[in-house]
Parts: sequence; structure tokens; C-alpha cells
Amino acid sequence: MFTAPWATSLERSLHWIAGWRPTTLFHLVYTESSILFESHIVDILKGLKTGDLGDLSPTQFRRVSELQCDTVREENAITDELSEWQDGASDLVGCLTEGVERKVRKLVGILRKADDLRLKTVRRVVELLTPQQAVEFLIAAAELQFGVRGWGQDQDGVRRCC
Repeated sequence: MFTAPWATSLERSLHWIAGWRPTTLFHLVYTESSILFESHIVDILKGLKTGDLGDLSPTQFRRVSELQCDTVREENAITDELSEWQDGASDLVGCLTEGVERKVRKLVGILRKADDLRLKTVRRVVELLTPQQAVEFLIAAAELQFGVRGWGQDQDGVRRCC
């Protein structure tokens, strides 16, 4: 729908309302936690603590899960609101300027809600983590973004040259 002009085809295909889907963060937490847990299993069995994302406490897992459920509900509500807006988009044809402006304001409001949910989700996930875990999480998020962008650029380049 709305995307930055420099976004690759892959990035555009993964977008949700002009950006990344907030629930992606939970997949990232669970994936990073699992990878690190498995890589440190011997140390963990010896009772050693790593303090990284592989060392999430049961309370942290529960709170991440609760936050994920809340975020899914909010995502769904915003998606439903956008769907309603799209259903009425045909009303724009032949609409007077005030009608178009009202529809555009409504769309801008939906985009703001999506951006606010993205920011709120990042903040709340970081608040659940220790400082070390938060840094690792943010690094993993950046690596994911750069990886998707790089892969998308490679794929777009292949399509252009052939």
C-alpha cells in the first residue's frame, strides 16, 4: 500500500500498513532465544547463566507471550479499520474536496495507529528484557532488517539484469 520508494520488492511484500508488522518482534525474540538456548545447553545444564536472550526467565516468557496476544489484538483492530477504509475507497470517485480530505485524514489516522503500535511494541519488548538482552534483541532486529534489504536488493538486481 504505502512504502518508501527505496524499498525492495521483498521489503514491500513483507510490509503491513507502511512498515513492518509489530508481531514480527515476537518471532525474533523466540527465534533468537531458541538459537542461543541450544548453543548454550551444556552450560545451562551445569547451572551457568549467560544473561543473553537464550537465558529468558519463565516470567519473561510469560510477559512476552501476554504482550504478543495484546499486540495481535491491536494489529487485527487496525487491519480491520484499514479494511473498512478500503471498502469505502470507491466513494472517493466523484467526491467533493471535503469528502476526499476526510477520507485522507482517516487514512493518515490509521497509518499513525500502525506506527504507534510498532513503536509501542518495541518499547514494551525492550522493557521486558535485561539491558544485555535488549541490546542483543535490537542488534538482531537491525540484522534482520539489513538482511531482508540486502537479499531484496540481490533479487531485484537479478530480475533487472535477466
